[in-house]
Amino acid sequence: MGLLPEIRDVMEEYKEMLFLYRSALKTLKYRLEVLNDEFQYVHNYNPMETIKTRVKSEESIIRKLQMKGLTVTLDHIKREIEDIAGLRITCSFTSDVYRVVDMITRQKDIEVMRVKDYYLDPKPSGYRSYHMIVAIPVHLMDITAKVKVEVQVCTRSMDTWANLESKIFYQYGGEVPVHLQRGLRECAEMIYYLDNKLLEMKEDIKD
Repeated sequence: MGLLPEIRDVMEEYKEMLFLYRSALKTLKYRLEVLNDEFQYVHNYNPMETIKTRVKSEESIIRKLQMKGLTVTLDHIKREIEDIAGLRITCSFTSDVYRVVDMITRQKDIEVMRVKDYYLDPKPSGYRSYHMIVAIPVHLMDITAKVKVEVQVCTRSMDTWANLESKIFYQYGGEVPVHLQRGLRECAEMIYYLDNKLLEMKEDIKD
């Protein structure tokens, strides 16, 4: 991607800041793995199936700022883009989603800044998950910095749907044909029904 000189200079400085975002992801992932291990030890059950991390690409950051009508500056990147560092947790059942959210919320040094419950209020596409923006302390040699991370928690089946949706939107450059949008919504509804049905069966077996 060919960047204008003034943008290129900002993004070079941003690369130095990336260390903090990557460190925050490592820290949070490790904390979650410990919590998952503890839950396994106490209850003989793992609520988290997978924990994946990613850092937003420079192209996505620039595009997002431009869509907001903002110039590309370090201040705008830090203040306006809250999902530079992203972590996605998949669970077997919807009950596990809320169990994991509660585990994160109960951590005294993790600040929950914002939440969006797409299970209660699904996206127009039909996508359902639980999103959180959290600030986690990253301890360096001389300072402790609080870094924002976007956390998404969803079922494994909904994660598969989300990956497919992302590929379709990329393939069509965001201009997805109506019949594919309708198909995605229908699949999301079927997945939600299936997730609930599996949870009912699990609860029946437990009872």
